[in-house]
Amino acid sequence: MKRVLFSMVLLMAVSFSFAQMKNVKEAKSMANDVKPNFKQAEQLIKEAMKNPETKDLADTWDVAGFIQRRINEEQMKNAFLKKPYDTLKVYNSILKMYEYYTKCDELAEIPNEKGKVKNKYRKANASSMLAERPNLINGGIQYFNLDKNKEALKFFATYVESASYPMLADKELAKNDTLIPQIAYYATLAADRVGDKDAIIKYAPMALSDKDGGKFAMQLMADAYKAKGDTAAWIKSLEEGILKFPGNDYFFANLVDYYNSSNQASKAMEFADRMLSNDPNNKLYLYVKAYLYHNMKEYDNAIEYYKKAIAADPEYAEAYSNVGLVYLMKAQDYADKATTDINDPKYAEAQAVVKKFYEEAKPFYEKARALKPDQQDLWLQGLYRVYYNLNMGPEFEEIDKLMK
Repeated sequence: MKRVLFSMVLLMAVSFSFAQMKNVKEAKSMANDVKPNFKQAEQLIKEAMKNPETKDLADTWDVAGFIQRRINEEQMKNAFLKKPYDTLKVYNSILKMYEYYTKCDELAEIPNEKGKVKNKYRKANASSMLAERPNLINGGIQYFNLDKNKEALKFFATYVESASYPMLADKELAKNDTLIPQIAYYATLAADRVGDKDAIIKYAPMALSDKDGGKFAMQLMADAYKAKGDTAAWIKSLEEGILKFPGNDYFFANLVDYYNSSNQASKAMEFADRMLSNDPNNKLYLYVKAYLYHNMKEYDNAIEYYKKAIAADPEYAEAYSNVGLVYLMKAQDYADKATTDINDPKYAEAQAVVKKFYEEAKPFYEKARALKPDQQDLWLQGLYRVYYNLNMGPEFEEIDKLMK
């Protein structure tokens, strides 16, 4: 009785497997018909792609890719005949074709029972993929412009990653395709829009040589490391950014700010000096060195370097503002140590010194105001204190009204 039952089960399994293989062949036939039934063909092949009997067969995935290629061909035929066609369907069929042909190639590369690889699919499928590869860019751009960034990322990522597919290795795309850095940049932008930090970290390095987007890709990569809490990688990316994009202020400013905020002022100063040795008239480097002295309360050195930054850029409003601030800090420090006894012979002398600091601050704050009148945080508080302490009635009244 057991043998009869076993035979029946075995017979059913063979029959079921045969039915699945029949579905694969039928799906291909439907897609290749003069009037193809793509809906039915896709349904049949999807069942085969999931079924244990056929999901690990290269032929299943080859047919799946073939169906998508035929969908694309029919849509493009309509376009050629000036009939209605679905652009997104064209692009999505190509993306699916890439997925299915890649899976087919992986399975076809598995050695048989004799240890041999007989991949009869690679040449034809690789040719189809190469022919349609530019449309991965077009599909990504269309989705990106529709603000469908998750979909856009899939297209851009597939374009970039396909350069290293084994089935396309003989084309040496990673070396010969000059568009890869630009498309990697697009992938980085799409990943940033959806908040996919891992994807940013994956694609940004390939975008760094892009002429227009490289520096921003580097910045997004640094931000991604910071968001993930990987301080070591963040610092390393900032340092690399400084060397690779010396004209971009983001990397230098963030690195110095990190050193300064983490009580590593000496390391920050060392880094600023190193950058100044390469570019002694860089206004940002001069400003940062002044700022570090400022925080260390080495006020005279701070003023010196703020003034050097101003010499490098006479319209550097922030530097003017900070010179004014340093003079006010010097005034406050001196006043705190000076006598407050009006009968003390040194009182008048001390007040004269304090007044001189306010007088020195005045033209710098006024210049900051003239340069950036709408950015009141640069000059409003400072001029209020200057005009008040110098007893400048009309000027003080005008600033007082602005304060209110």
